[in-house]
Amino acid sequence: MSRTSGGRINKAQRQHRIAKLLEEHRVTNQGHLVELLAADGIEVNVSTVSRDLEELGAIKVRIPGGETAYAVPELPSEQIAPQDHLRRVLGDWVVEICRSGDLVVVRTPPGSAHVVGSALDRAGLADVLGTIAGDDTLLLVAIEGQGPSVASRLHDLAGLVGAGPDR
Repeated sequence: MSRTSGGRINKAQRQHRIAKLLEEHRVTNQGHLVELLAADGIEVNVSTVSRDLEELGAIKVRIPGGETAYAVPELPSEQIAPQDHLRRVLGDWVVEICRSGDLVVVRTPPGSAHVVGSALDRAGLADVLGTIAGDDTLLLVAIEGQGPSVASRLHDLAGLVGAGPDR
């Protein structure tokens, strides 16, 4: 996946390449990852790599010899998004939250519900059974009796002002 033609790649493509590099190499630090990407013609700095690793849910694991290296859990359900990533996604994409019992409805701009749904799924929130995303609406199912607290928490994380989810 060399980019010698000078073509630019987007964030999703870069993160996909990072995940592949972590599978193929023992990457012990972010500088090494920057070098591996540069060898593929992908110029990034350590700050960008750091954010990408965080968003991918990469963790440091001990490898033979006692050294640690970055790895990305294989199953998306095992990838836990840090709280600040979830706050950033909700703040960027959520325009309204309301609820009915333990069902929380999250509204986004057209074409964005899947982004929020993925972030919520990866966050592994204990009181959330699952999400279903449409085009601009996401349905979140909370554990029985937890709908009000889940909706309120998401409302706060999204930084929404005005009436809360129980209007």
